[in-house]
Amino acid sequence: MTPTTPAPGHPVRGSSTGRPVMAAMDLLGRRWALRVLWELSHQPLRALELKDRCDDMSSSVLYQRLRELSEAGLVIQHSDGRFAITSLGGDLRAALEPLDAWSRRWAERS
Repeated sequence: MTPTTPAPGHPVRGSSTGRPVMAAMDLLGRRWALRVLWELSHQPLRALELKDRCDDMSSSVLYQRLRELSEAGLVIQHSDGRFAITSLGGDLRAALEPLDAWSRRWAERS
């Protein structure tokens, strides 16, 4: 992993402990990271398709996030150029499902 990609066991923004949860929060808290994972959790996409789904995200940020998420083992690029989440990324999607359900309940109140 490059020094900029958060990883368990290494200091990250806001924590020098290297605790896995802190590394995960650093990685997933980066702008557009969760959105990229969310879009890829539905189907593999080419970079331009992904960019179109992510509103105003710049190409440079998209490729930086894809690199970081790939280095973290959450995203893979297939030989046809499409990006997809890995099984580890799928585990994260499952972990986020309760948050998705909560956000839908929250939206109903508004």
